[in-house]
This record gives sequence, C-alpha cells and structure tokens, in this order.
Amino acid sequence: MALKFRTVERKINIGGDAGKVKTFAVAKSGGYCDMEKLCDLVSARCAMSSADVKAILDSLNWVMHVELRSGNIVQLGEFGNFRLTIRSTGAENKKDFNASYIKNAHIVFSPGASLRQTKARVNFEQEKPYVETEECDRTHLD
Repeated sequence: MALKFRTVERKINIGGDAGKVKTFAVAKSGGYCDMEKLCDLVSARCAMSSADVKAILDSLNWVMHVELRSGNIVQLGEFGNFRLTIRSTGAENKKDFNASYIKNAHIVFSPGASLRQTKARVNFEQEKPYVETEECDRTHLD
C-alpha cells in the first residue's frame, strides 16, 4: 500500500529563494488506528486478549509519564526512545538565567531500527485532484 500525498504551494521566506512560490508534497493520512483497533490487531498476533493489551498500554503510558518527568529517556527496544526536551528564551548572560526562562517541554520520539526500516520501504502515490463535474448521476429529491 502506498502513502498518498497532495501538493501545496508555499512562499519561501528565507534563503536564496526568498519570495518565490514553490510546490511541496504533503502526506495525506488514510485515517486513524484508534486504541481499540490497535489492541485488537496486537492481540491477534500474540497470546493476549485485547483487554490485556489495553491494560499493558495503559500501564506503559503511566510508567512513561513517571520516567519522563524524572528526566529519564524511555527506551522501548526496537520500537524507539522517548525523551523530554525543553525550549527557553535567552538571558543576557549565564548568571541571569533561571527556570523562569524555560517556556515549555516537548516529548521527542526517536524511532528504533525496526521502525526506521518503514521509512525506507514506503511507496508514494499522488492523490488524484478533486475535479467538479457539471453533471451528477445521482437522483435528487425535491
């Protein structure tokens, strides 16, 4: 199955092409795999029920919350790593800097070897543009 994309035009604001409009690809999502579907798919590949998988994922979420807030990197083997990063505004000098300069924290995911292979194996397919037709073959009720 191919990853569909559409094209968008964007104005370049920096660099040598500043002011030019260029066309870029944007990935088009095919939908969502929600928690229920995810649990069903995982349970079909192992000896656990969907409810067991859900309980494990809920527990993993709780443990990750605790570990990330403690400043730890959460490593999930071939799946990848999660870590917290922070963004801050700059102080005039090192002596003036304190925690009030920190704006917010972000969770960063770095895929492991197994997931990185997915990027190399993906095929791309351009989404067919929507074309309005003058006539409609559907029956209309008045």
